[in-house]
Amino acid sequence: MKIAIVGAGAIGGYLGARLILAGAEVTLIARGAHLDAILRNGMAVEYADGSHDLARPAHATADMAAAGPHDVVIVAVKTQALSALAAPMRALYDSNTTVVYAQNGIPWWYFYRHGGMYEGRRIEAVDPGGQIAAHVEIARVLGCVIYPAAAIARPGVIRHIEGNRFTLGEPDGSRSERVLALSQLFTEAGLKAPARPDIRSEIWIKLWGNLSVNPISALTRATMDVILADPGTRALLTAMMTEAQQVAGVLGIHFPLSIERRLKMAEDIGAHKTSMLQDVEAGRSTEVDALVGAVAELGRLVGVPTPHIDAIYASTKLLDKVVSNS
Repeated sequence: MKIAIVGAGAIGGYLGARLILAGAEVTLIARGAHLDAILRNGMAVEYADGSHDLARPAHATADMAAAGPHDVVIVAVKTQALSALAAPMRALYDSNTTVVYAQNGIPWWYFYRHGGMYEGRRIEAVDPGGQIAAHVEIARVLGCVIYPAAAIARPGVIRHIEGNRFTLGEPDGSRSERVLALSQLFTEAGLKAPARPDIRSEIWIKLWGNLSVNPISALTRATMDVILADPGTRALLTAMMTEAQQVAGVLGIHFPLSIERRLKMAEDIGAHKTSMLQDVEAGRSTEVDALVGAVAELGRLVGVPTPHIDAIYASTKLLDKVVSNS
């Protein structure tokens, strides 16, 4: 099985290294100093316990056309980069290529192969103008919910902080041969990779914390432990999560745990800088549309007011604009 990872950064680099070490034929799509370091030295992963791995990919390049078709393409870039990459990524496809979207937040394909009253509806926040849907057939798409926390320590080196779970699922809920095969491959690489029949519920459980903690961390510059320990911001998290739960409930999503339990899961990570805070500090655009804007859009769609989410979205969207233009 030939696998291409588009975006071999923190999460993509960690996943790619684990697959390479398990014997998979992996092409890493990266750029700049990070790519140069991978070409020279391979992809290194540093773990919290002080151990490390070094993986050498079959190929590493910035040129998807040169990489050519693969059996599986794992897309691990931030959601805001997807529209620009949708057309170039077609060089990685043949007639049978599976495309696994491993991003945070509400995915662009959420209502495709959904089967409900909103079947095929586009979510503008995550696919503006339909640029992504126009360049990938929905039959190729496989969902993935990412749980690890990681960061690029320096070019060519990923620092793994916590977690190794990548939940997989077909948009239509089927237990297809391809989702089971990919689950098995990830498991052989030492990862937790259950194939779930209801991937959308898993998306919401992960999103439930991210849609609140991430933007508040970007706005306050505080780490997760500080945000959760402060009574004011903890109350704001709870209000945003309550609104999101109401939106999801109208869409048929049941949350198997309480808000307090989900917050406890975030507390267990400790003094961690969220990916959104890391992006702001680095002067990069953030995933605010997929994590927050898409939920506000879904609230309007189903008629559920989301005043706390709307306020944080407006504030973080402006921050994103200021940071990106500075």
